[in-house]
Amino acid sequence: MILIKFIPIIYCFSVGEIKNKMNDLYGENREILGEYDQSLSVECNNGIFVGKLKENVISFKGIPYAKPPIDELRWKDPIPVEDSNKVYQAYFYGKAPIQKEFPLSFGSYYPQSEDCLYLNIWVNKDDNSKNKPIIVFIHGGSYRGFATSEPLFEGQNLVEKFPDLIFITIEYRLGPLGFINFESVEGGDNYKTSNNLGLLDIICGLKWIQNNIKNFGGDPGTITLMGESSGATSISLLPLIDEAKGLFKRIIVESGPLSLSYSKSESKLLTEKLLEKSGAKNIEELIDLSEEEIKELQKELNDYCNFAERDGKILPLDLYEAYKSGKGNDIDMLLGTNVNEYNYWIKSFGYSFSTNKILNKLGGELLFRIGIPVLFESYYYRNMNDEEKKLVDKFLNSLNGKNIWKYSEFLTEIIFRLPITKQAEYHSEAGGKTYVYLWKYAAEQEKLGAFHTIEMPYTLDNVGKYEFGTLENPELEDNVQEMWVNFARTGNPSISKLNWEQFDTDKRKIMVIDKNFEMIEDYKTEQRELLEPLLKYNFNANRNVISYNVPFVYKNSFGAIVILIILSFTFRKLFK
Repeated sequence: MILIKFIPIIYCFSVGEIKNKMNDLYGENREILGEYDQSLSVECNNGIFVGKLKENVISFKGIPYAKPPIDELRWKDPIPVEDSNKVYQAYFYGKAPIQKEFPLSFGSYYPQSEDCLYLNIWVNKDDNSKNKPIIVFIHGGSYRGFATSEPLFEGQNLVEKFPDLIFITIEYRLGPLGFINFESVEGGDNYKTSNNLGLLDIICGLKWIQNNIKNFGGDPGTITLMGESSGATSISLLPLIDEAKGLFKRIIVESGPLSLSYSKSESKLLTEKLLEKSGAKNIEELIDLSEEEIKELQKELNDYCNFAERDGKILPLDLYEAYKSGKGNDIDMLLGTNVNEYNYWIKSFGYSFSTNKILNKLGGELLFRIGIPVLFESYYYRNMNDEEKKLVDKFLNSLNGKNIWKYSEFLTEIIFRLPITKQAEYHSEAGGKTYVYLWKYAAEQEKLGAFHTIEMPYTLDNVGKYEFGTLENPELEDNVQEMWVNFARTGNPSISKLNWEQFDTDKRKIMVIDKNFEMIEDYKTEQRELLEPLLKYNFNANRNVISYNVPFVYKNSFGAIVILIILSFTFRKLFK
């Protein structure tokens, strides 16, 4: 597994182009002292904000919803922004949260800062109705990356297509600034919510929306939260948080399982690493670190970043039990997964090498073939008892193909689909309106299939703004966008062409989204029943569970060394 350490020195050829693209988007919103176009302005509690008109959509970017969480406010709950009657530009996104730059995330190359608590709003000027439905999108990125400035996340196209819709994105703190446990640190008693600050940021943003969205023409009683990956997990968690009660009506969960959360014990490693790398002995010394020092530390801490923590205070210790007990059953829910979620990491690994096609394929598939067996065996040999191993073996034996693809399907099932399915079961049984989908429409690259994140450009109407190869399919795009928007409007994703039936534990009906859409019953029943007992482990692929003390490493250590030598020689030649 030496190869894993080799990744960071091999960078993307197009980083310079990405930086230029993101720097072109950047600017700082300033106070307007003279005249301004009142037709592009909206009065809010913290000022009058003047947006920009493009086609028939007005965008309001970089509106602050909380005080900057800097200096003595670092690692503190977000504080709502103060009232103001001044006039401000809303032309540019606020700065991205501090994170490690990564070629897969354009937003990571946007200027970064601790001062990142801003939101962005898109409104169609041609629709003057006063009670528009609202979609609030929360981006993913494993709670450590991406930003609202990603071109993929902008709402221009969607709001142009659906004039009655308001689309909003909220930025929140990531990495050690947004999710870290300070219980064991001297002075940590005053920072008891530091493990879930990113979630509290989102709640603070939603409160701002409740107070101000009427002035944009929105209905604060018809807010739908939409997210993908950790962003979707965040909105799966919000119905379980008392402080978020009443702030939204519906949620759209794209590949955001409850498994993407940490226990207290899993959260300890990041704290230890932060103290070790910074040399700080207590909270006071951590507060004294400069923003530049935090940025440098984030580069070293990226692999150790936490997910939201099941702390028993903000979040329940048992998330499934909370849904089972009826928590959040007044929230309408549309949720689902992609059929090849884990194949995303073929590309993710590849981007650590280069966007050059040859190296990308070599790097991505090579590291995938090494990393997937190591992760699988880390679970298999460290966690499961003999009876549970028999269930997994039976599952694997039911599949065709090579082991790496079987392992990928296992990880897709146990980390994504089964947790999402269990959440749907409990929500439905508790009386919550529930709709479930399975995304099968694939990427251009046959081996990747319908991988993690593939649905986003289709649901957000931004197919041309995604780094992965996606196939244009206007009919699919129109249908899926109308479904999502109808759900935001009414709580029912059915459209004139397709009736989407609610999920229940009797027929277990789900919508399959592919070249053709169809309702099916009880998808992969046997696989679900075999692996369901393993949900108790909350498998989430965090670094703590990965062990190189597994059979795959013993069997392939010599081969790994040979591959490393070949790759080293190849890259020296290429980068001379």
